[in-house]
Amino acid sequence: MFLRVTFLLMLFGVHTLFSQHTLIPQPASFEAGNAKVVFLLDSLTVLEYPMDKPEIYAHVTDFQIFLKAKGLDIYKRDSQPGAPKIVVQLEESLISRCGKEGYILKVTRDKILIQAVDAQGIFYGIQTLKQLLPPDFGKRLPHDGSTVFIPTCTITDYPRFQWRGLMLDVSRHFFPPDDVKAFIDQMATYKFNRLHWHLTDDEGWRIEIKSRPKLTEVGAWRVERTGRFGAQRAYPHPGEPATYGGFYTQEEIKDIIQYAADRHITIVPEIDMPGHSMAALAAYPELSTQKKPKFVNPGAKFAEWYGNGKFKMLIENTLNPADEAVYRFIDDVFTEVASLFPGTYIHMGGDECYKGYWEESADVQAFMKETNLADSHELQAYFVGRVHEIIRSKGKKMIGWDEILEGELPTDVAVMSWRGMKGGIEAASMGHAVVMSPTTFAYLDYTQGDHSEENPIYNDLYLEKVYQFDPMPEGIRADLILGGQGNLWTEAIPTLDFAFYMTYPRAFALAECLWSPKYAKDWNDFVRRTEDHFLRFDVGGVNICKAVYDPQIELFKEGDKLMCKLSNPIPDLEIYYSIDNTYPVKYSQRYVGPFEIPEGYLSLRTQCYREGKAIGRALNIPRITLSKRLR
Repeated sequence: MFLRVTFLLMLFGVHTLFSQHTLIPQPASFEAGNAKVVFLLDSLTVLEYPMDKPEIYAHVTDFQIFLKAKGLDIYKRDSQPGAPKIVVQLEESLISRCGKEGYILKVTRDKILIQAVDAQGIFYGIQTLKQLLPPDFGKRLPHDGSTVFIPTCTITDYPRFQWRGLMLDVSRHFFPPDDVKAFIDQMATYKFNRLHWHLTDDEGWRIEIKSRPKLTEVGAWRVERTGRFGAQRAYPHPGEPATYGGFYTQEEIKDIIQYAADRHITIVPEIDMPGHSMAALAAYPELSTQKKPKFVNPGAKFAEWYGNGKFKMLIENTLNPADEAVYRFIDDVFTEVASLFPGTYIHMGGDECYKGYWEESADVQAFMKETNLADSHELQAYFVGRVHEIIRSKGKKMIGWDEILEGELPTDVAVMSWRGMKGGIEAASMGHAVVMSPTTFAYLDYTQGDHSEENPIYNDLYLEKVYQFDPMPEGIRADLILGGQGNLWTEAIPTLDFAFYMTYPRAFALAECLWSPKYAKDWNDFVRRTEDHFLRFDVGGVNICKAVYDPQIELFKEGDKLMCKLSNPIPDLEIYYSIDNTYPVKYSQRYVGPFEIPEGYLSLRTQCYREGKAIGRALNIPRITLSKRLR
């Protein structure tokens, strides 16, 4: 003990401890303690927790394992006088202050106290405690005897929304069970509690359905293709083997569900229909209107997109809503899905349903006449209603993309609004529960930096835009807005490492939008904290995008001149640039305002600097490329 105290006194002479925290998401309340007083976490620290609560025991044990991997071995034992303590307590009286998911975390010189109503709050309190550890904590070698200093503070915390979600698309690219678990681990760190699992689409069927074995025997596999999805990917050649893909067995699914539940994450399965069903139709082509043989799409172009949501499918990928065999198929699928997933909701998709093949089918048109359906929109509403009945018969509630609003919906159906906020507002005004997931704020597959460095796709979404997200529209019943969700579509995301790169740091912003009080949000402070988490990801060897450091380039015309405007959302950065083919740009011009890109064989080179040091990436873009960016 004498050595601990002496070491602490020595440190006071050389260390300044910051009163600002670096927590993400921002807690509801953070009160910094005396900057000269810290809690010393080392091998003498004692753990106290209720031994008769298995969930609490599991969370504390996980924390012990986490610390031991970094060289700190602490455990439950009788405390010695003066020994530092971490005390975990259940406290039912906190329900009015923190709710079921909230917690109080208090750090003093001698004790860390985590209190919550139940295990959820304890779990989130531990995640916050982990973030109070130094950002380079993961660099410490096992058993190096390090002492960790935790600043004194008092945190009272609870979530703003009950649905704090991320969606992982495993159809376009298959992610093995361990990858899904790693994705869940990162979600849990930032207090997300819903994993929307997009299990089926045109490019692959990923869930074992024992009553329909062809779904995975055929629908889970496609021919191997590389490169971007689209016209450059060829259709399968005659006799070409389908070797790319995979699926989750029901035992694997149960294991992943439990893994998520142990981290207080509910998995919401999505079986997308009636459109996006090409993999299912490859297995059972008789469920389509044309009943022609199909293949699992290898990412080839099979639709013409005309903009503004208009499109035409070149190959049928839609279930036949006039065929009773389709509803028997759906019943079989959801019987097994409902038995696997314990959560409240099953997602039925319902988006981007091309109705042209319905309109061309004599059988479908005869069915519409018999059932007095005026048009194909009413036919989709009929289909959605039948699916709702099936899902409800399994003891579950249905949720779907906002296209399911094309017809009347029972009020127990929830709507996930992706085409902006409009669908969610409409749904809430009709009394439906809503999850806001608009492309404008929450599509994590969108490009997040300059197209010279990032994969350009059909839209951009920068970190600062995500941070502006507010799932709660004005004038709408607050109890109907369950929360929000970020969506990671994986057409251009083939690996877990790149999935993390596309998800973070934008998921930091989403976490804060969904957990933190609206009044607590502050962009400049969020950036400061995000930079701390950049280091945490780097130390942990997890891929993360730092495009927020890069200059943002806007081109416009001023008469016949091609003009350029540079910007960056981080206030303490300076931008330097050159347009005369000289480099490095630190010896060129500091940006002060829009400038002309003259004619000639030249490039724009630009980079951000902080206190004279380069930060972010150096961009190098030829003039001919810049001229094509004019809008």
